[in-house]
Amino acid sequence: MKRIVFLGLVLGLAACGGPGRFDGGTRGGRPVASGPISDACLSSDRKARSPALCGCIQAVANDTLNGADQRRAVAFYRDLQSAQDIRQSQRAGDKRFWAAYTAYAERAERVCA
Repeated sequence: MKRIVFLGLVLGLAACGGPGRFDGGTRGGRPVASGPISDACLSSDRKARSPALCGCIQAVANDTLNGADQRRAVAFYRDLQSAQDIRQSQRAGDKRFWAAYTAYAERAERVCA
């Protein structure tokens, strides 16, 4: 349950994007970038979404997740159950992805809060 709440917080944070790069562009003191997570964040129905927040979350993703993992994480915006399924999976690839995603989510929460 705690992980579901944590994931919900991250996805709530992730409801946002903008141009730039994690190591270069900033908006309001936070890094910003555009990409698949930022796009999904901006098109989500979450109230907390904003270009600055979504861009920050994308910038952290660019620094933390590879492109395939970013594309996989985009599915969580459309189907939260898919995140739960991956988290509970026993497949080695799913475990590796979940570890990388969790590290990303924790970092995004620190950097973009």
